[in-house]
Parts: sequence; structure tokens; C-alpha cells
Amino acid sequence: MSTMKFCRECNNILYPKEDRDRRTLYFACRNCEHQEVSDNNCVYRNEVHHTAGERTQVLQDVASDPTLPRTKTVRCNACGHGEAVFFQATARGEEGMTLFFVCCSPDCGNRWRE
Repeated sequence: MSTMKFCRECNNILYPKEDRDRRTLYFACRNCEHQEVSDNNCVYRNEVHHTAGERTQVLQDVASDPTLPRTKTVRCNACGHGEAVFFQATARGEEGMTLFFVCCSPDCGNRWRE
């Protein structure tokens, strides 16, 4: 297994970059111009797949996040609670930003969007 490499100039992460003409693998910094030749031609990729339950828990936890804005101008249609946390994000398969709401009732956690 490979370890993460860091830039000697600015301490940011070095990312793999190939030079197809020279058939060489480099590690390059995206912040400065530093790059170095890799001593190993393998690039490891780690993909993390979350279960639906993990994603749901993250969304329910945002209701207790004190850094997110809250509104009392909406009412949860699942429990009738009058306070929700809201944030903007891109919805899967859609272009542009979507406004998401999460009910602040500890017993509910309903989420909806506008």
C-alpha cells in the first residue's frame, strides 16, 4: 500500500500526474509548481461507499449543528414542528442548487426541499 505524499515546498498533498510522452508518473502539487518523479508506478484508489442509513444519519445530525442557519417560517409536514435547519446543495442528477430543510424536532428529522 502506498502512503500519502506531501509537497516539500508548501506541505500540500501531492497528486499523481502522468507524462504520457515520457511514460513517467509524477506526483505534483496543485498549489505550487513542485513535482517529483514517483518511485512506484502504481496508483492506489480508495472509494468509500456509504449505506443509505449512514447518509440518513448525517442529514439528521445537521439539525443539531449550531453553525447552520435556522428558520421558523416553515412547518414540517410530518410532525408540524415550526423550526428547521436549511442549507443549499446540488441534488443528485439535477443542475443548480437546491434548498434543503431538516426538521429540528429531535423525534422527527424529516427532510424536504424547495
